[in-house]
Amino acid sequence: MRAVTVTPGVPNSLRLTEEWPEPAPEEGAILVEALAVGICGTDHEIIAGSFGEAPPGQERLVLGHESLGRVIEDPTGTLQPGDLVAGVVRHPDPVPCLNCAVDEWDMCRNGQYTEHGIKALPGFARDRWRIQPKFAVGLDPALARVGMLLEPTSVVAKAWEHIERIGQRAEWKPQSVLVTGAGPVGLLAALLASQRGLSVHVLDRATSGPKPELVAALGATYHAVPVSQLDFEPDIVIEATGAPAVVLDAMCKAAPTGIVCLTGVSSGGRTIDFDAGALNRALVLENNVVFGSVNANRRHWDLAAEALARADQSWLNSLITRRVPVGGYAEAYTPGPDDIKVVLDLTA
Repeated sequence: MRAVTVTPGVPNSLRLTEEWPEPAPEEGAILVEALAVGICGTDHEIIAGSFGEAPPGQERLVLGHESLGRVIEDPTGTLQPGDLVAGVVRHPDPVPCLNCAVDEWDMCRNGQYTEHGIKALPGFARDRWRIQPKFAVGLDPALARVGMLLEPTSVVAKAWEHIERIGQRAEWKPQSVLVTGAGPVGLLAALLASQRGLSVHVLDRATSGPKPELVAALGATYHAVPVSQLDFEPDIVIEATGAPAVVLDAMCKAAPTGIVCLTGVSSGGRTIDFDAGALNRALVLENNVVFGSVNANRRHWDLAAEALARADQSWLNSLITRRVPVGGYAEAYTPGPDDIKVVLDLTA
């Protein structure tokens, strides 16, 4: 069968392997026909050789962590043949740590977790894959074209859950949210904000293309100015760019008792002249909270599946700016200037 693979740590080793072994039974009881995988910045970094880890005893790693498939067989009865399914990316570490022991593997404390298509587990960019029932998330049939968005949506669902849990520290009735960055995570964060009935603002550098229209379709307000120039203080900020200057400005912009969730990962290696003392003073005196959030556990995947099922399917489909047949894998994994979400079609 076909699989898109890399040699971790070796830049530009991406290739389509035509005779990849069938998934081993120990990978999971549920056998799945792959439909598509979404592509994100993590894949690009792995292809560049920045990180990634092949399964034990193997030289190559199958890419793909944003999955969508259709069940071929499930002897456990968890799902039925023909059901749409996505595979949870992260698996708990074997020790396990305090959090992994209670299935909060997104909060793993010792870093020994594994991840499909990223760290020590084969990914989903292959014709067939297997998954354990615990990590198989059934999807509404209406998501047949967009179900690969479940993984980034699970990250957003976790972020929102933690925001709301932090908000319970005091009487809190948020009205507005600012999302910085209109990539997939930012737009999905805005979607979940609109589902909560909040006044939604999205900030991005793009002044043309699909992003402003996608934001407007949510009933949200689009901004293409620096954070510092906004004329309001949001109760909630979800930062999805990882750009250091934007991160710092977002932390400074939140309203008193505001909550800032950082979801974008910075590359590092850049310094900024910044008044850290003034920021500290504002955070303390205004009772603000800044926290980071990454990955998701099964609870968040289920919440994400519910959110996508409630969403406008045409809007979700508009997030996908390119669908590329598997034979054009090199094109699919080459970033384009107007890309929001690129999908590799494994049925073609």
